[in-house]
Amino acid sequence: MPIGIIGAGAIGQALAYRFVAAGERVVISNSRGPQSLRDLAASIGPALTPATVAESAEEEIVVLAVPWRRLSEAVAAADVLDWQERIVIDTTNPLGPPDFKVADLDGRTSSEVVAELVPGARLVKAFNTLTPAVLGSDPRTFVGRRVIFLSGNHPGANERVTRLAERVGWAVIDLGPLASGGRLQQFPGGPLPTLNLLLEP
Repeated sequence: MPIGIIGAGAIGQALAYRFVAAGERVVISNSRGPQSLRDLAASIGPALTPATVAESAEEEIVVLAVPWRRLSEAVAAADVLDWQERIVIDTTNPLGPPDFKVADLDGRTSSEVVAELVPGARLVKAFNTLTPAVLGSDPRTFVGRRVIFLSGNHPGANERVTRLAERVGWAVIDLGPLASGGRLQQFPGGPLPTLNLLLEP
């Protein structure tokens, strides 16, 4: 099945490019509608399909790649009351334009907050620690594979996202549940964001 991506900014485009390059089909959406994504689809290839947010949200795996302040709006546009155990990959960090003020999370990790917005989903935090340029580059280098961190409260979902990431070429480190692992990879505050690590063969 295709991978749904909600958000066609720098992170969404980087992931779409890497997924398609690995042979996956992707359904991508943004707030402006499918017509605004025609040029992107033409540049990446026929395996990338522009869609509405609601159509992207229908897939078994859905990536949330929108700015933190647009997150509630994007989830509302998905028009899903029960995510029915879909895997939702949260790439967000709790800050953003225009002032980049860090959101008040009331002691929780950002992904614990996101999980409340997608009831019934199996949420996995991933792809949030690297810049878009690094994320979109080939994860297989001459010295090793680029490392991706993930965390989540559902081991089966973590494993499914691990398999997907490894098919693309990344080396995956599973940090465990959101409350602990999510805190390690959260930006700002965690020790792992911006670390561009390579795992030797």
